[in-house]
Amino acid sequence: MTKTNFKEGYLSVNGLDMYYETHGTGQPLVLLHGAFSAIGTSFGGLIPELANSRQVIAFELQAHGHTADIDRPLSLEGMADDTAAVIKQLGIEPADIFGYSMGAGVALYTAIRHPEVLRKLVLASVTYTMSGIHPGLMEGLGNMTPEMMHGSPWHEEYLRIAPHPEDFAKLFAKKTQMDRQTRDIPAESIKAIKSPTLLIIGDSDLVRPEHAVEMFRLLGGGVFGDTPAGLPNSQLAVLPGTSHVSLVSRTELIIPMINSFLDAPMPEAK
Repeated sequence: MTKTNFKEGYLSVNGLDMYYETHGTGQPLVLLHGAFSAIGTSFGGLIPELANSRQVIAFELQAHGHTADIDRPLSLEGMADDTAAVIKQLGIEPADIFGYSMGAGVALYTAIRHPEVLRKLVLASVTYTMSGIHPGLMEGLGNMTPEMMHGSPWHEEYLRIAPHPEDFAKLFAKKTQMDRQTRDIPAESIKAIKSPTLLIIGDSDLVRPEHAVEMFRLLGGGVFGDTPAGLPNSQLAVLPGTSHVSLVSRTELIIPMINSFLDAPMPEAK
């Protein structure tokens, strides 16, 4: 991973000492990683190129990576509040946010609960309802045990950088509980998002492709763009030959998409 203009540190928010690192300079882009992951396993292949043209600020969320857990449940809403608080402490608002998997859920709640900290939104592998996930998949994941992840890149990363590497099973239990308590987001809340949004899924992702299209329509997409009204503010990308895990390694596809989307001028307020 590049160390160009690299800085790292911790910020105290909501009782949490949250780890973050920055790479590059320019318009701020916040990265939010997936579950059981941290900055390296989610974004290690993407940061060097993203940081060529912008300031990339990657966070490690509650109980993940270098950020120690605290005595509160794991929730997308809580992590969204943490994210907004860190963005404000760093003075980088409005920032662009790129979330992957669980991090995309956190980014989505940040857009809903704290729209003032956000410019543009990139959501990779996200759903707004549980029905957006392939049937039976969450039940299968709910039957997993932490030992099933031993030896995986995510577990090895946790053992290497977590302040309490013996706590992986606790993180696993908290994430399982969070999944059981995750509620659907009302369609009206998606429609109300004002930030231009790029939705990305793999064609063989955990997200059903039909669900991504539904969400794209709620964000103003799925229209005929060759009219005087022009293209919608939001975009949809389906990466070919791509699974949930492999999505963040498709650098040759993702980097041009994200750069093109983020570099385009902000639409004029209507």
